[in-house]
Amino acid sequence: MTVHMPAPTLANRSSFYSDNKLIIGLFGANCSSGRAVTLLDERWSGSWRDSLRLAQMADNVGIDFMLPIGRWKGYGGTTDYQGATLETFTWASGLLASTKRITVFGTIHAPLYSPIMAAKMCVTADNIGEGRFGLNMVCGWNEGEFDMFGVQQRDHERRYEYAQEWMEVVLKAWSPEGEFDYQGEYLKLKGVRSKPKPWGGTRPLIMNAGSSDKGRAFAIRNCDAFFTTASRESVADTQNRVREIKGLARDLGRDLEVYTVGVVTCRPTMKEAQDYYYHASTERADWSAVDSIMAIKGLTPESLGQEVFEKRRAQYANGMGGVPIVGDPDHVANELAKLNESGLRGIALSMVNYADELPYFAQEVLPRLEAKGIRVPVKA
Repeated sequence: MTVHMPAPTLANRSSFYSDNKLIIGLFGANCSSGRAVTLLDERWSGSWRDSLRLAQMADNVGIDFMLPIGRWKGYGGTTDYQGATLETFTWASGLLASTKRITVFGTIHAPLYSPIMAAKMCVTADNIGEGRFGLNMVCGWNEGEFDMFGVQQRDHERRYEYAQEWMEVVLKAWSPEGEFDYQGEYLKLKGVRSKPKPWGGTRPLIMNAGSSDKGRAFAIRNCDAFFTTASRESVADTQNRVREIKGLARDLGRDLEVYTVGVVTCRPTMKEAQDYYYHASTERADWSAVDSIMAIKGLTPESLGQEVFEKRRAQYANGMGGVPIVGDPDHVANELAKLNESGLRGIALSMVNYADELPYFAQEVLPRLEAKGIRVPVKA
């Protein structure tokens, strides 16, 4: 079957070539265990074979994108959580060559890659996917991973100064201009050439999830999509957060879309969903891995207080954070609709086992979202 895609304009890329008001993606499928810090036998393998099966399934049911995690070192615990991961640009290129509609992102730690190499990697994947590649650019935080590369992480302010220069070089490499020089504080490049250019004369989408003030400011200045945390208590809180971010972007003359991350457990009844969620994320959580993650981040009872620490610990067992959406198809569809109503353009979802759970989600939840007018049926 031939799928006729619209032209790869930046607007079409930003809409993921669809008329969906709510964009839905899958997050973390390139990693062993995905984002479920659980001991369950059915947890996600992260293998290439399963990734390919999932991507083709997602492509067929109309999922808009797949977003990988840039991970180099697992977190230990009984499962060595996220210990086996597929490098994201190679992963994305393979998936793009094997799908027709879906956008696939590559995630890159800017301090670990030359911007010239990164620009070329993006263009290669984008040409393979004929305009369906996106870049998730991160500055990194895990010192243990940087130690593997013999790279010293800069202090927080300077890492974003470097990231700004890095991004400027990537954008120049993607632009129609020919050979160029670049003179910055951190990067001094001469006679840069980069051909071919991104597919169709426009650049890939750029995504970021900086949580600090500096990280957020960088994303607002440079990116097309920004990930923020949705409130678990109040739609109004999420609305205010989204409104603030979009307002800051407008002040710079930019139109920025805001996304969030969620963990879905959907079953025929509320009780089945809640029971499975509790079983996976509490009874059978890999608590040793959770404690390792929190220790790396410096989150301790001493730094947070015991009550806050226990709350955060439970959240990390829930897919390392992200809003939990647990229930029957009606409840899941309603919760997703509320997030969209709060101003969020989309959500990146994870599941204990993506390929096992996606068919039911596609069969039961997507039609309900179509009935609400925030998703459209997949075009033949």
